Amino acid sequence: MAKISKKRKEADGKVDVRIFYPVLEVVTLVKEVNTAKFNASVDLHVRLGVDPRKADQAIRGTVTLPNGTGKVKTVLVLCNPDKVAEAKEAGADHVGLDDYITQIKNGWTDVDVIIATPDVMAKIGQIGRILGPRNLMPNPKTGTVTTDVAGAVNDVKKGKISFRVDKFGIIHTTVGRVSFTPEQLAQNVREMLTTLERMKPSTAKGIYMRSIALASTMSPGIKIDPKSI
Repeated sequence: MAKISKKRKEADGKVDVRIFYPVLEVVTLVKEVNTAKFNASVDLHVRLGVDPRKADQAIRGTVTLPNGTGKVKTVLVLCNPDKVAEAKEAGADHVGLDDYITQIKNGWTDVDVIIATPDVMAKIGQIGRILGPRNLMPNPKTGTVTTDVAGAVNDVKKGKISFRVDKFGIIHTTVGRVSFTPEQLAQNVREMLTTLERMKPSTAKGIYMRSIALASTMSPGIKIDPKSI
């Protein structure tokens, strides 16, 4: 059994697992109990009252966080030559097609987001089994399959993130860094939860947001009171 550090014990002691805290108090606590010596990510975990096995309840989408995630994302654009200049001018880190498909087949996936134009999706299909499990497969639902390459790259660089419910009905997503102010974190959390609320399936029964928790990379999870959103 792993030994719990003194700092972690102190952090755990500041959080009452029986209490649901208001959003602003939660983001303040997350910063206070963080024990990492680096600028840790702050992650939101939302358990939804949905059945991911049903197509209309397999929630998936995008959201542009007001304050970004605190991480500059690396973007690969897969396109034909006519879109290369547009992608580069927009700030894409990697642009091309066949060479990158070959690299990905050989194990390279060192990017955060892959954007593709519709006319190359047939070629990208051959690496779908590699990209899919890594959540890198371009998809029209997330705006990563588009003819507006520049717009898509700009959105990602400005803080647009994609999310999807896992097989347990939970959304896990990063909403900032511990270096953010409590107000910045609270704004991002509210934007994410508001987006999820708008996406509630009409077929979902009972309580929709069953539990909401926030935690940094090395901190205990802290429950958020849904009424404070």
